[in-house]
Amino acid sequence: MPQQVEREFGLENTDPVLFYGANDRNLKIVEKYFSVILIGRGNTVKINGDEDDVHRVEELFSELVFLINKHHKLSRADLMTAIQIIKGESEQQHPYSLKEELDSVLVFTPYGYVKPNTPGQINFVQTVRNNDIVFCIGPAGTGKTYLAVAMAISYLNQKRVNKIVLARPAVEAGESLGYLPGDYKEKINPYLSPLYDALMDMLPPDTLKKQIDKGVIEVIPLAFMRGRTLNNAFVLLDEGQNCTFLQMKMFLTRLGPNSKSIINGDVTQIDLQRPADSGLTGIKEILCGIDGIGFVYLNADDVVRHKLVKEIINAYAKGDSRENGN
Repeated sequence: MPQQVEREFGLENTDPVLFYGANDRNLKIVEKYFSVILIGRGNTVKINGDEDDVHRVEELFSELVFLINKHHKLSRADLMTAIQIIKGESEQQHPYSLKEELDSVLVFTPYGYVKPNTPGQINFVQTVRNNDIVFCIGPAGTGKTYLAVAMAISYLNQKRVNKIVLARPAVEAGESLGYLPGDYKEKINPYLSPLYDALMDMLPPDTLKKQIDKGVIEVIPLAFMRGRTLNNAFVLLDEGQNCTFLQMKMFLTRLGPNSKSIINGDVTQIDLQRPADSGLTGIKEILCGIDGIGFVYLNADDVVRHKLVKEIINAYAKGDSRENGN
């Protein structure tokens, strides 16, 4: 039978109102996930229960204090994420601390949180933090779009930028939207849906709608970037391999002061009529050596979709190698 113990956890230098939540909501949530009874009085919380769970709750409370002091708030999403990580650590014996895990989180979402999970993805995030323009090139399923959108939302939440602009080539080789049926939105939405999908995963529907209505978040076809200067913005160009040389130059010269830009692409999936026209394939040779521009290359080891996606990518790579006589 597990040993029953009692501990006291002090909340010095931490706002107990934020820690407890309305009507002790946070304490009640913790009690559902651990075999403990919690009694909060002022700056002290009594923890009664199984010794192992009491120890886990003490660790959890330490990290909640860290979150409150860092962000001056504690949302339900933050609390649930911390609980999931603590329980995961105890079951899987991960060698990292909760603080390290939470520090790597880009965005807390209605469904959990978004963070880089592979060495390549971690390098991608760090490169974006250290540069104003970053090219991320890699195969499908490596999280290029998802992580880029998460970073954009993170910068907006931290008020490091005032708006997000997400762009994508709407139609391969020239963006000729006119021949498609329907009105303007019906023409472009199929091409922009991957960006909307990522946004809807990370923001509550009401919040997303308000941000779009206010122009804080824009999702547009690449052609509509022409003539603009984007200040204090986080700008993402997705599917960059389907931009021509001139379109890429146009996009890169839109960046204004205090702005960041990510250009994602997969050079193995160029949809242009003449693949040699892609503005992504030779971009490193053109921009090499310019301070503030970074390049990241992801591979099959960074795939985070279905496990078969990695095998498919490797199989196609082998096929391409045979065709080229290697």
